[in-house]
Amino acid sequence: MPHELPELEQMLRESLADHKLSREEKTQFKALTIDLNAEQRRFMNNRAFDLIRAELRGTGSATPIELSFSLLRWLEQTQKALNGSIDCTDPRVYFSPGESCRRAILDAVLAARATIDICVFTISDDRISKAIVKAHQRGVKVRIITDNDKSEDTGSDVDWLAEQGVPVCMDSSPSHMHHKFALIDAKQLINGSFNWTRSATDRNQENIMISSHPKALAAFSTMFETLWQQYS
Repeated sequence: MPHELPELEQMLRESLADHKLSREEKTQFKALTIDLNAEQRRFMNNRAFDLIRAELRGTGSATPIELSFSLLRWLEQTQKALNGSIDCTDPRVYFSPGESCRRAILDAVLAARATIDICVFTISDDRISKAIVKAHQRGVKVRIITDNDKSEDTGSDVDWLAEQGVPVCMDSSPSHMHHKFALIDAKQLINGSFNWTRSATDRNQENIMISSHPKALAAFSTMFETLWQQYS
């Protein structure tokens, strides 16, 4: 049995406790199921139905309508997570010097609807910083992790972003927080060498890749949360 199946079954049991799948659980489901074959997916589908049957038996013959609907909703969400189409479209790749990297970042930030998690070594490009603040002001939950040493550079926008109310965490260790990635609405990953600076756009040889691959999203989301807790 693949090692993913016992972990998936445990996740099914845990999520059934409140009869719904959180966004994080959906992302984890997709990451764990991406490599399963058709037979393994059928097995997990059957396990979900088995858990529903056991839950209904435990409630007796007169199952409240509200409970029935919540269980059906959980089953629907579970089936979508287990069998939903995985975005296998080739990732989008951009290079600098030139506007393509900055434009792609701006488009992603401006299109965000719920969350933006940014983990970038340094931020000094005013256009990107203003887009981040606009997202924050329209109700998007924005969080920024960055490096404390680079925040002291001339032109750094980190302190200004914090003054606008954007939550910022900084690495205070002797080493550098050198990541350059961002997660948009927990659906898109922006990752690459590109620092969010004017020099990265105008002069440097840089790159970013934008992907919606479930395993990549799950891994980078876990890293972000780990660093956020570490630096908070």
